[in-house]
Amino acid sequence: MAEEIKQEEKKGEAKKIFSTILKVLLGLVFLALGALAIITWWSDLLLVVRGCIGLFLILAGIITLAIAKE
Repeated sequence: MAEEIKQEEKKGEAKKIFSTILKVLLGLVFLALGALAIITWWSDLLLVVRGCIGLFLILAGIITLAIAKE
């Protein structure tokens, strides 16, 4: 009976280790794809960032006015 419990615990630990390894590998793949996307579409990324600056400043102004109103 005790041996069965130990075997089940070992299976649970093996599943946790496999799950962790899978998550790490998936994370590394996503990091690599993200870096590749940034390198590939650098000019497009800069265009989007420049386009968002105005909207960010408007949002910052609205938040500042809301805080000042209180």
